[in-house]
Amino acid sequence: MFQTGKTQKAYVNRFSDYGAYLSDELNGENEVLLPKKLVKDDMEVDQELEVFIYRDSEKRLVATTKKPLIELGGIAVLEVTGNIENGFFLNMGLDKDLYLPYNEAKGQLRKGQKCLVTMYVDFKDQLCASMKIYNYLTVGTDYKVGQHVQGTVIEIKPEMGAFFAVDDKYHGLIPRHELYKEIKEGAKLEARITRIREDGRINLSIKEKAHVQITNDVDILLKALEESEGELYLNDDSDPEIIRKRLNLSKRAFKRAVGKLLKENKITIFEDGIRLIE
Repeated sequence: MFQTGKTQKAYVNRFSDYGAYLSDELNGENEVLLPKKLVKDDMEVDQELEVFIYRDSEKRLVATTKKPLIELGGIAVLEVTGNIENGFFLNMGLDKDLYLPYNEAKGQLRKGQKCLVTMYVDFKDQLCASMKIYNYLTVGTDYKVGQHVQGTVIEIKPEMGAFFAVDDKYHGLIPRHELYKEIKEGAKLEARITRIREDGRINLSIKEKAHVQITNDVDILLKALEESEGELYLNDDSDPEIIRKRLNLSKRAFKRAVGKLLKENKITIFEDGIRLIE
């Protein structure tokens, strides 16, 4: 039997004006059409092919020799090509786009935006996409603590942190205490591995090691001072949320950076904030 959403072997049974009819076994009765535009001149009856099976716009089962960007149960980054009232369409590398229902999406997607999805078959045997990919991630085995990786934020739970698809394939978590700035589901980030748990899942940080991070934080603070004509109305009593919105730093990071600049005699403190020393 042919399986929708999978690349599989097929055999040329016969030819017609519409293309080549393929079977899942030599001289088999179960047939699917390979459209005429995909039939090559040198194809012969009984020839073995590798084809991907899906349903066309008229819901007919068809075959293609083109390689899709995603298969059933796989994970891939696909580009949004458009939307309708109930969902979005994604480019999966074939003549027909892949449908992403609204209830399987995360956030309002825009044409041209790329999103990380898996592929599933709905109750009508139609191929669909979902951004709910947690259960499709696997455990990575070739990573080391301290290594920098890239990936996608797939879900945020305030009480735990941000679930992260390492290299868009493997289980990762950015614990909530590492979320010093606002991030959104679907965001592409670079992160540093801080721990590899016994089950193989990976803990990460979007902050650098302390000595590197404080240098970065100092640079952020200096730039903000320069852009504010040498003064910032922020201090130890400022609300952490105001600091985060103004500088994208936690209050703790802000205080560390201020302390370092004070020691270097680059700033001075006044009643309502800090000022660059000229």
